[in-house]
Amino acid sequence: MSEMMKGFAMLKIGEVGWIEKEIPECGPLDAIVRPLAIAICTSDIHTVYEGAIGDRHNMILGHEGCAEVVKVGSLVKDFKPGDRVLVPAITPDWNSLEAQAGYSMHSGGMLAGWKFSNFKDGVFSEYFHVNDADGNLALIPDGMSVEEACILSDMVPTGFHAVELADVQFGDTVLCIGIGAVGLMSVAGANLRGASRIICVGTRPVCVEAAKGYGATDFISYKDGSIEEQVMEMTKGKGVDRVCIAGGTVQTFESAIKSLKPGGKVGSVNYLGAGEYVTIPRVEWGCGMGHKQIMSGLMPGGRLRMEKLSSLVASGRLDVRPECTHVFHGWEHTEEALLLMKDKPKDLIKPIVVID
Repeated sequence: MSEMMKGFAMLKIGEVGWIEKEIPECGPLDAIVRPLAIAICTSDIHTVYEGAIGDRHNMILGHEGCAEVVKVGSLVKDFKPGDRVLVPAITPDWNSLEAQAGYSMHSGGMLAGWKFSNFKDGVFSEYFHVNDADGNLALIPDGMSVEEACILSDMVPTGFHAVELADVQFGDTVLCIGIGAVGLMSVAGANLRGASRIICVGTRPVCVEAAKGYGATDFISYKDGSIEEQVMEMTKGKGVDRVCIAGGTVQTFESAIKSLKPGGKVGSVNYLGAGEYVTIPRVEWGCGMGHKQIMSGLMPGGRLRMEKLSSLVASGRLDVRPECTHVFHGWEHTEEALLLMKDKPKDLIKPIVVID
C-alpha cells in the first residue's frame, strides 16, 4: 500500500475535484478500509453547494458506502483484512460520556458522531479511516450486493430513525413528508411498525411507485395546495397520529404541526441546510399546550444497528433494491453521480458508484 491516495473532495463552497492526500494512519482500535461502493447523499449537496456546515477546504466528501478491510489496529478483535464490511454513516466514539448517556451520535459534541465529510475526510477515496472498528463495522451478510450495503449505511437507519422518533404504533395514521431515498425508508419503517394508513407528500413518479411498494396508501402533492389542508380533508378533520419528516425546509414544521392530532408526535431526520429558525404555528401547537411533540435527531450509528437492519434485508423483510436507480462502475463517475443528486432528475432515487 502506497503512502498517498486519491480522493474526491470539496475544495471550497461550490467547488469539487480530485486531490491527493496521505493515507490515514490506523490507531489501535481503528481500521483502514477501501471502498467497494459509494453512494451520494443530499447531505453532500447541502455541504458543497450551500455551505450548510460551514466552509471546508480540501475535505474528501462522502459518508455512504461499504468497504473491504485493509488494516486493523492491534486492539481490534472482530475484524481482519479482507473482511467485507458495512460502514455506518455515523461512527460514534463508544467510550464517550454521550454514548453512555444514550446519545452516541453526539459523542464528543453535538453531531460529532457524524465524522465522515464533517470533521474528517469521508469515504470518496481509495482508502478511509474508521474509528472504533469493533463498535462501528459490521460484516456484509452473504449474498448481499454492494449496492444494498450502500443503502444500509445511511438511508435505512436514517429513514427508520424518523419512525422511531415519531414513535409509530400499530394502527397509526402516519404522514411522511418527503419520499426521496430517506423518506422511502420512513415509509417502509412505518409499515413494518404497523401503521394502518401512510400518507406521503411527493410527486416524482419513480418515488411514488417505490412508496406504494413500501406500503404507502395515499399521496399528496404540494402543488395541489397546502399539505395540511389536504391532510385534514383526507382524515375528515381529525389529522394524523404521527409525522415523519425527511424533506422540506424550516417552514415544513408548520405543515407538520397543523396536520397533527393533539398528543401526536413529529419525527424529523431532515438535514436543514439553510434558514435561521424553524417556524412553528402558535395556535395550532395548542398555544404551547397541545401535547404535540417534535423530536428530531441524527440517526444512531454503530455495529448493532447495522447488524439488525442488515438482517431485515438478508431475510427478505426489507427490499432496498428499488432505491438503487442509477448504478455506475468506476471512480471516474463520482462527479457525474454527485451532479445527478444535485439536479434530481425525475427518474432518480439514489446514485451509486461501484468500485470495480
